Parts: sequence; C-alpha cells; structure tokens
Amino acid sequence: MARSQEATISDAERPAAGEQLWSVFEFARRYRLAKHEENRLLMLYGPTASLHDLLANAQRHSLIS
Repeated sequence: MARSQEATISDAERPAAGEQLWSVFEFARRYRLAKHEENRLLMLYGPTASLHDLLANAQRHSLIS
C-alpha cells in the first residue's frame, strides 16, 4: 500500500495548531515591505510561512534617520 503524503511529513515540519500560515506576498503588502525584502522572505520561506516567522524576520527600513 502507498502511504499518504501527509503521513510522510514529520511532526517537526507540521505547523502547530495555533500557528497561522500566511502568504509572503500578502504579508509584504499588508506591512508595506520593500520589494527586495519581500524577495528575501520568499527565498527564506517560499510562498507561505508562519506569521511568527515572518514577523520575527521581516526588516523595515525607515526613510527618516
């Protein structure tokens, strides 16, 4: 018998019950990130990531020093 694809995902890779998965594109738009920052997050996580990871790793550069 073939194992289902879900059965091959380890528990460490599966998101926690309360963990929200977000589209990196939507996150970048909502938080007004620069295009290069959106691309950096895409390279790190792919098209979706947990909200916690995105918030912890997103960098915004202000124009006012």
